[in-house]
Amino acid sequence: MTNGMKSREGRKVAVLGPIPHDKIVTNNGERFQKYGCALYTAVALSALLDADDTIVPISHVRRKDEDPVRQMLASFPNIDTSGITSSADKGDVTELRYLEHNRRVERQMSFMNPILPADLREVLDSDVFVCVPITDYEVGQATLRHIKEHSGATVVLDAHGPTTTLARNGERLAKVWADQDAWLPYVDILKMNLDEASSTWVGASADMTAGPLSQGARELRDLAHHCLDRGVGAVCVTLDAQGCVAFYRDGSGRVSEEFVGPVPVRHVVDTTGAGDSFAAGLAYGYLAYRDYVAACQYGNAMGAQRCSGAELDVYLPREQTERQILATYGPREPRGPR
Repeated sequence: MTNGMKSREGRKVAVLGPIPHDKIVTNNGERFQKYGCALYTAVALSALLDADDTIVPISHVRRKDEDPVRQMLASFPNIDTSGITSSADKGDVTELRYLEHNRRVERQMSFMNPILPADLREVLDSDVFVCVPITDYEVGQATLRHIKEHSGATVVLDAHGPTTTLARNGERLAKVWADQDAWLPYVDILKMNLDEASSTWVGASADMTAGPLSQGARELRDLAHHCLDRGVGAVCVTLDAQGCVAFYRDGSGRVSEEFVGPVPVRHVVDTTGAGDSFAAGLAYGYLAYRDYVAACQYGNAMGAQRCSGAELDVYLPREQTERQILATYGPREPRGPR
């Protein structure tokens, strides 16, 4: 899958978001702890990018977590850990209690400092910024605006952040993304799931779903049109085990809607970090091909790989991922730049 690929020489991707210390209780009652979020995004990108490319996670962690996180990333030579800092000794600690594979109750016990423009001095030369906040304060609109005003990079934003807030007891709750129009001009690719889409499109039905014949398709299309009209290049909505749908303008300016089916997973082991991994594939696919459908295919592949195991070694080398994509979707159709 090399036809039309952008030159791979010296590419740089910045990943903005927390690396939380997750305390996980599975739907089977199993308990374990690990680090997540931006960690998954960075490692998934490491598997896709070349040795002379650079991935720079920008994250604030607790002092007690900094060395373990750096040690975990030390085996990935194209990940630069200089953007992981603990000077304020504040980082996310979350409890994730799964009710089903894809449904969980979340509680946050500790909170990282937000990522501000001052944290980005060394990464403004990046080709892509992948923003994977889990709570509304972590990567704010002012930070995205600073990126757009001082960089020519593509900005990928996961809507999980601006559609999630915290109660006083630390419970993580869905919220309406009421000021979305102040954010959208600074986002190139907006990634969300159906719950986040419902929080973004005020008045949408609680059971918003996607697909050509589904009940909520019209509302999802209205949301996508709204975002595209305000400067977003593509809206990519994940559909759990059904894949995803992408909305973008074609060369004539008309809105295209592309359903991208899932990459099969034989046995789902752990879905934690699937969305963060999807964001990594989405960013790589667009960086490599400048094609939103190809980007979604890579997103589906990396999300599927994340679900297939519990450790960081689930991500396949790029050549194997490309074979996985070819087996699922067939040869890539040339679409031209987007």
